[in-house]
Amino acid sequence: MKYNKLGKSGLEVSEISFGSWVTFGNQIDEKTAEKCMTEAYKCGVNFFDNAEVYASGMSETVMGKILKKQKWSRDSFVVSSKVFWGGKGPNQKGLSRKRVMEACHAALKRLQVDYLDLYFCHRPDDATPVEETVRSMHTLIEQGKVLYWGTSEWNAQQIMEAYSIARQYNLTPPTMEQPQYNMLVRERFENEYRRLYREIGLGTTIWSPLASGVLSGKYKNGKVPKGARLSLESLQWLKEKMLTKENIQKIEQLEVLSKKIGITTAQLAIAWCLKNENVSTVITGASKIEQVKENLKSIQVKEKITSEVMEEIEKILQNKPQILTF
Repeated sequence: MKYNKLGKSGLEVSEISFGSWVTFGNQIDEKTAEKCMTEAYKCGVNFFDNAEVYASGMSETVMGKILKKQKWSRDSFVVSSKVFWGGKGPNQKGLSRKRVMEACHAALKRLQVDYLDLYFCHRPDDATPVEETVRSMHTLIEQGKVLYWGTSEWNAQQIMEAYSIARQYNLTPPTMEQPQYNMLVRERFENEYRRLYREIGLGTTIWSPLASGVLSGKYKNGKVPKGARLSLESLQWLKEKMLTKENIQKIEQLEVLSKKIGITTAQLAIAWCLKNENVSTVITGASKIEQVKENLKSIQVKEKITSEVMEEIEKILQNKPQILTF
């Protein structure tokens, strides 16, 4: 396992990490969740990603039980949570000071840890002043309840506003962003954030490297196998968005290329993400231990993604962003 610095911070995270979105507390039982998580840890994964909204808090509860049972040394793993969606009532959504503080305390309780290594603002909140959110995160860091904070799915302008406010008032600035990034979703990561990597040393914990499983190659001819993520009723919107005719055609061509170089389509997709120097860690998910093992093999096959293979991939994808100049 290789470990990367998270942006300009001194924190090191495994280049492949393990996330619990959709699976923990929802798609798989606790026994399977424990097997997947412990296998990842055994193989060198040290970052485990979570959020208050995943399975309405149950995802964190399941992960917390595993962490307590395994009794791993606290300095051997990094755990995160995210704040934004907590409930439907007043002050149960967004990034107000009350919301941020109370959500953090609730996450700590569910995860059964004394502090969060990483705490993300899950979405931007137009109804709350950015300064209020930045000050709230700074308070949590001063209290020792959070070590680093960042954003998720914020645009570059929003991140820079938070960063500038933090610098202006001598507060802790955001360290990292958690965006979606994969072969089918590239524009923001490769283009919009480009100046942030250079100017503020933004770290990234990317999610959905397999485009919600679509790039795994298991959705043959666009058909959804029983038990797959996109078979869930709550994710039908995602199925319609991802399983388009154009995407299916691209995936079929990627599968041919994968076989040509002797790896799986999933490994090709993850290794492609790992090749980007601005990716600090790739968050992977799994519903069975075999998927954990296959995902981790992407590290070993990364060297097979040569410049020639990258060119072939670009010919298939036909979606390389037009880089803006600043």
